[in-house]
Amino acid sequence: MNKQFEQTPDQKITLSHPSKEDGAAMWELVTQSTLDTNSSYKYILMSEYFNETCVVAKQNNQVVGFITAFIPPKNEDAIFIWQVGVDASQRGKGIASKMLHFLLESKACQEVTFVEATITPSNRASQSLFQKLARDFDTEIQSTEFFTEDLFPGEGHEQELKFIVGPIAH
Repeated sequence: MNKQFEQTPDQKITLSHPSKEDGAAMWELVTQSTLDTNSSYKYILMSEYFNETCVVAKQNNQVVGFITAFIPPKNEDAIFIWQVGVDASQRGKGIASKMLHFLLESKACQEVTFVEATITPSNRASQSLFQKLARDFDTEIQSTEFFTEDLFPGEGHEQELKFIVGPIAH
């Protein structure tokens, strides 16, 4: 499944599920951002084994955005959004929101009624993204304490709040 939309008449963005060949570009995008950096292997693995619950946004065949996500085995009516990344040149254009909608419209998410994510208190952009998703689907959003700071090794990692959007009607 692919979906195209135009940013401007000469700039088309294509949304699709990633292939393992997209993993390296997803990792490169992360290394140029403030996202938590995982190994390149994680992005290749997600693109191979969880590609139906992940999304890439491409412009001129270059990855300019992505979502890595999975359906938790113990909670099959939810999709857990692990990371959302958008190239700095594309931020503020609604690509992250379009990728979330594309994902929720995909075959893998037919039974999904809740969207979950963990977000640090200082990450206002991600909080806004999921608040917009709740508004788009005219549903609730809740936030609870989830991973406290003391769980993380070393210093400097904020707590992660769990955001739940839903129920979502398809």
